[in-house]
Amino acid sequence: MSLVKRVISGRGLPHGGRLIKNFVSKEGQRKSLIERARRLRQIAVPDRIVSDIEMLASGALSPLTGFMGSKDLKSVLRRMHLANGLPWTIPIILPVSAALSDEIRRGESVALTTEAGQVLAILKVAEKYGYDKSAYAQAVYRTASLEHPAVKILMDQGEVALAGPVRVIARYPYANFHEYRLDPEETRRRFAAAGWKRIVGFQTRNPVHRAHEFIQKCAMEIVDGLLLHPLVGETKSDDIPADVRMRCYEALIQNYYPQNRVLLSVNPAAMRYAGPREAIFHAIVRKNFGCTHFIVGRDHAGVGNFYGPFDAQDIFDEFDPQLLGITPLFFDNSFFCRACGNMATPKTCPHAPENRVSLSGTQVRQMLSAGQVPPAEFTRPEVAQVLIELMRTDKPVGAGAK
Repeated sequence: MSLVKRVISGRGLPHGGRLIKNFVSKEGQRKSLIERARRLRQIAVPDRIVSDIEMLASGALSPLTGFMGSKDLKSVLRRMHLANGLPWTIPIILPVSAALSDEIRRGESVALTTEAGQVLAILKVAEKYGYDKSAYAQAVYRTASLEHPAVKILMDQGEVALAGPVRVIARYPYANFHEYRLDPEETRRRFAAAGWKRIVGFQTRNPVHRAHEFIQKCAMEIVDGLLLHPLVGETKSDDIPADVRMRCYEALIQNYYPQNRVLLSVNPAAMRYAGPREAIFHAIVRKNFGCTHFIVGRDHAGVGNFYGPFDAQDIFDEFDPQLLGITPLFFDNSFFCRACGNMATPKTCPHAPENRVSLSGTQVRQMLSAGQVPPAEFTRPEVAQVLIELMRTDKPVGAGAK
């Protein structure tokens, strides 16, 4: 069966037709590989690569079997598809220094470890190749400016990529969110047990405020359930810490959502801030977790002024919907309108902007720092209280999930 026929006939299946789990689950085999890994060359990888390894382990990055080779990278950068024709927009590569690359032979197996030295996986190096960082930046982030947080990371990382299949032999021992760390196999199992056939995914790296709640509930009217799927991998230094965000989600679900129609689970991925391309990537990942629909709001995965407010929606027109295999749901910026007396968007509200409750991030932070609860039209008081406690403790923001 051709790739296209397999994807079309497999509506609701993972990207490419099946979950590619790169974790060695058989205990005896895994122990043997762990022993072997101790004798191999050790390569310590940063947290964002640890997140990629975790995603490869669970099948969240299906159909990838490891880190991309040069053909796939060039195809993704130029055409936003893998070399086999399947939609894919974000490179998954393993960068190393040229000096380290010179020491590694093609065909050699190396152990990938955390920066603390914990062995996670074995990579069989099928290829090592240089890549153009400026071309990469322009293609993925639409800029080569070092003001873009991901471009800065890209320019600082190694100039050679190691490619090949990965066998994950140890899952990272995360210290938190254990009950919410559900692999694609488990989320799919829970959807089936609940009888959900149409599932909408929602990506977030921020606490959910009333505007987010509104678009989620609009989407819930046409599906069976919502996967609230916050990203808890590496984020910008000024983002709200993952544990604080999770407390906000718990409070929101407990008080304002039907318990039998929402599943809260975490996505261990690192944030790329790639705007339009990341919107496609987020949709594909949620497809692997079992979603049939995906919410794309205004300035999805954006940062600063690098992308237009609706670029992340427009990019979906560049893909064959059948090959993409997940239905995007587009929403405009939502707000509370005092004249309407409820939540709305520019598509449904005829009133002047002065009727709309809209607060900047700076205003919200100032209110929270002063112990003031923002208006109920902007955020639920239970969520605001969690954030006020954060401000009072002066907890550093930007903490990841580890």
